[in-house]
Amino acid sequence: MKNKQKVLFICTGNSCRSQIAEGLLRNMERNDFEVFSAGSHPSRVHPAAITVMKEKGIDISNHSSDSIDKYLEEDLDIVITVCDNAKEVCPIFKDTVKKMHWSIEDPFRGWKSKESDLANFRNALNEIEEHIKSSLV
Repeated sequence: MKNKQKVLFICTGNSCRSQIAEGLLRNMERNDFEVFSAGSHPSRVHPAAITVMKEKGIDISNHSSDSIDKYLEEDLDIVITVCDNAKEVCPIFKDTVKKMHWSIEDPFRGWKSKESDLANFRNALNEIEEHIKSSLV
C-alpha cells in the first residue's frame, strides 16, 4: 500500500482559500493525500467558506485555523501557497518538499459577509478545484 503524500495549503489568514483547498482535496474521490492547511496569520474559518463548501456537499465547519509554525517540522511532500502574500512570507521547508504557488484572488470582504459576497467564494472554490485537478489528481 502506497503512503499518502502530505500536502499543506498556505494562505495568510487560513480562513478562506487554504481551508477550501484542504476541504476539496481531502474529499476527492481518489484520495492519495493527507491534507492540511495553515496561515501566516491564522484567524478562523470564514462562515462564507463553510457555506460554499456545504453547497458542494463538503463540511469544513470543524476545521481549525492553524499557524504555519505547526507544520515546520512535519514531513511534508507538497506545500502549496494559494495567495501572493503567503508566498512572500512562506518559511523555508526542506529541499525535498515540492513547492507550488497558485495565485487565487482573495474572496474575503470582511467577516460579516453578505449573500453577494458568496460569489467571490464560489469563484475561489472553482479556481482552486481546477488547480487541484490539473496539478494534483
